[in-house]
Amino acid sequence: MTPSLPRKDLFEIPDGVIYLDGNSLGVLPKGAAERATQVINDEWGAQLIKAWNTAGWMALPQQVGDTIGRLIGAPAGSVATGDTLSIKVYQALAAALKMRPDRRVIVSDSGNFPSDLYMAQGLIDTIDKDYELRTPAPQDVMDAITEDVAVVMLTQVDYRSGRMHDMQAITQRAHAVGAVMIWDLAHSAGAVPVDMAGSQAEFAVGCSYKYLNGGPGAPAFIYVRPDLVLDVKPALAGWLGHDAPFAMELDYRPAMSTERMRVGTPPILQLAVLQQALSAWDGVDMQDLRAASVALSECFIQEVETRCPTLTLASPRDPNLRGSQVSFAFEHGYAAMQAMIERGLIGDFRAPNIMRFGFTPLYLDEKDVVAAAEIIEDVINNDLWRDPKYHVVSRVT
Repeated sequence: MTPSLPRKDLFEIPDGVIYLDGNSLGVLPKGAAERATQVINDEWGAQLIKAWNTAGWMALPQQVGDTIGRLIGAPAGSVATGDTLSIKVYQALAAALKMRPDRRVIVSDSGNFPSDLYMAQGLIDTIDKDYELRTPAPQDVMDAITEDVAVVMLTQVDYRSGRMHDMQAITQRAHAVGAVMIWDLAHSAGAVPVDMAGSQAEFAVGCSYKYLNGGPGAPAFIYVRPDLVLDVKPALAGWLGHDAPFAMELDYRPAMSTERMRVGTPPILQLAVLQQALSAWDGVDMQDLRAASVALSECFIQEVETRCPTLTLASPRDPNLRGSQVSFAFEHGYAAMQAMIERGLIGDFRAPNIMRFGFTPLYLDEKDVVAAAEIIEDVINNDLWRDPKYHVVSRVT
């Protein structure tokens, strides 16, 4: 039987806080601090370097990868963890280009997260072979996938608006013209149902510090379609992607699995915390979670629009077209968000005018949503955002 939602008892939620920013950084799962302490004291402290064997550290990246795989519809052994999302984007994109050596076009979209585009631009500059990055508007992506395209690289859920691409349709279009498909699941994993195996996409990447609650700097993951693994040539040939790392061979020989996409030494402390965080998903059906997410976001839109008619919905109105976040546009969005945060409602801001609110059914309910709308109403309708202190821009928005 699927456990009921939310599961607030599994998370450390500060008193007086309504947290609608899980789309940026998830909350602290209960047991995570204890798990980190265990790794530090009982494993690193007591066992020292022996812990790579005695505490199972070397197996941890794959164990965590398999757990994430179950949340994104990927088979066991097809997800590797470690490094950062930007590194995984680079790896996937470099490998994909090698699979289509006669083509020179990468298609993304103008709404993609900047780091993905920066990595693509950096890779193009590195290989210096007349490659081109095309970034049409999100709604024009299908038309931009033409016969000269080598790779399509998209983030499924737009980080600003929550607009969601049709994974199946776009992947089919990419394959129809002979292109390789890469999906960034940063705002999808743990937020919406994903079927990587069913999509037939070649690659997917993602982070674990948002909806998966792995903590700041938590490791990224990369999925490789199982039938392609032995043909994938890693551009970043790290020693832990080697088939026998401790053979200390001078030449690189990739592992005979998705583990070839590992690069550096795995971050054991972060992986251990992430593993603890993922236990909150035990028994959770992603379809049930999606239904709860839609109900919460629909309630939120109705409450906010009723109370604050001056705000403009910046997310798709149809819940089938958006992920697990809702964004509103407001000219003074940054200041308004700071006023909300001071009153216990935590969301965030993205330039130029977007206030973002994430919906995480693991630890949110309708009461939280209504209380959030009440705070937004107070801040917007009473012009509380005008206080000069809310206009001082912090380094992180």
